[in-house]
Amino acid sequence: MQRLNTLRFALAGGIYGAGCVALATICALVGVPGFKPFTDLLVQFYGFYGYSVSTIGIAIGAFWGLIEGFVHFGIFAWLYNILLGRWVPASGAP
Repeated sequence: MQRLNTLRFALAGGIYGAGCVALATICALVGVPGFKPFTDLLVQFYGFYGYSVSTIGIAIGAFWGLIEGFVHFGIFAWLYNILLGRWVPASGAP
C-alpha cells in the first residue's frame, strides 16, 4: 500500500470543500430546490465569520470551506499514514 502525501491530500480536500460550499451557495441564490436547508446550516456554522447566502457569501463560504477541508483531509491523511505504518512493513523489508 502506498502512503498519502499529506500536504497534497489536504490541499485537494480544501479545494473540494471550497467548491462544495461555493456551489451550494450559488444554487441557493439561484433557487435550486433542496439547497436552502444546507445553506441554513452553513449560516449557523459560518454566520459568525461573515457567511451569508449572498454574492459575498460565496467567497466567504469558499474561504472557510477551504480551511475546514484542508484541516479535515490533512488529519485524515496523517492518521492514514500512521496506521498504514503500523500494519504494513516498509518497502524492501522481507
